[in-house]
Amino acid sequence: MRVFFIGFGQAGGKIVDRFIMQDKRLGTQSFRGIVVNTARTDLIGLKNIEFKDRVLIGQAVVKGHGVGTDNEMGASITFEEIDSIMNAIERKGTHDIDAFIIVAGLGGGTGSGGAPVLARHLKKIYKEPIYCLGILPAPEEGRLYSYNAARSLSTLVNEADNTFLFDNSAWKNEGESIRGAFEYLNEEIVRRFGILFRAGEVSKMGVGEMVVDASEIINTLRGGGITSVGYAVSEVRSPQDQKKKGIMGALGGITGSFKKHDPAREELMGEDKTARILSLVRRAMLGRLTLPCDYHSAERALVLIAGSPNQLDRKGIEKAKNWVEENIAGVEVRGGDYPVGSSHVAAIVLLSSIKSAPRVTELLEIARKTREDVEKSVDKRNVRLDEHVDPLFE
Repeated sequence: MRVFFIGFGQAGGKIVDRFIMQDKRLGTQSFRGIVVNTARTDLIGLKNIEFKDRVLIGQAVVKGHGVGTDNEMGASITFEEIDSIMNAIERKGTHDIDAFIIVAGLGGGTGSGGAPVLARHLKKIYKEPIYCLGILPAPEEGRLYSYNAARSLSTLVNEADNTFLFDNSAWKNEGESIRGAFEYLNEEIVRRFGILFRAGEVSKMGVGEMVVDASEIINTLRGGGITSVGYAVSEVRSPQDQKKKGIMGALGGITGSFKKHDPAREELMGEDKTARILSLVRRAMLGRLTLPCDYHSAERALVLIAGSPNQLDRKGIEKAKNWVEENIAGVEVRGGDYPVGSSHVAAIVLLSSIKSAPRVTELLEIARKTREDVEKSVDKRNVRLDEHVDPLFE
């Protein structure tokens, strides 16, 4: 799948920068992208995006200092300067892409406000699907961030063809500050979505027996709404091989390094390939999803197995697809493999158009209460002003 990324705001820019870094390291040339921001310093700090692909907007309004958490201003600036963004996209080239993916943190100002505006404009011009990868703030980031995320999300699900969500609160380690966890969280995002978005592209190991191409992914996402992604990986090299080569091969940039007790990693040397794949898919779906949700409420799903060709198994994938179909609301489950040179086998489960996600419900409730509190505050202020009006001016 050939993807055009637009990183919007600080979080979106950093994540797209990582996607491009991963693509360069693997030499797959599946990804291209630009980044957009109202803060000059955020653009300067990137390492893998070419300078000509870094778009600074809102200079006349915020002088390159960003909009802070004001997502209304972020939306307004994006609307006023949409031509600058669209021109940067055209300069980069769009003739051979399969989809656009807007990446944005939904709690701040620039990405939260600008992403829905950009999605709306892209849909007017391009026939390719427009997806959004939105990052939900953790509760400790503040009530305003949660309020912004709820407002942005309610608009995004209507403007984008589908919205992937990654919930920061579900992924940071207990007791860890959210700012201290940002690097780790961004790595997790790129690791999981990097496999999914690269599916169908020809690798050095050739084409898979059961290819998951761009159309399979697009059809899985066609229902719109919100999507969550599960992931699991297992070690398959022998201990002797590991002594010879400690690096993970082509999946190294995707699976990354693991902590000692990382639940997504499990050594399954010598296990039957069919059983291994089924086990991996179960762990991917029942484990830590990018957005914790009731997986039973998913309308569609896609199963992708990536690894060395001799570790891929048609029977295992078919069994895994059947198991997923038995556990979701819908009956559309697609699946296949993606051969790469690696000492690991990874499973991705995409759960599309989910109807039940506690974190989303919580955000919408926070937004409702915040709106009510603001309205009450305004009413009280008006009452106090009325009490001090001189009768002569009534």
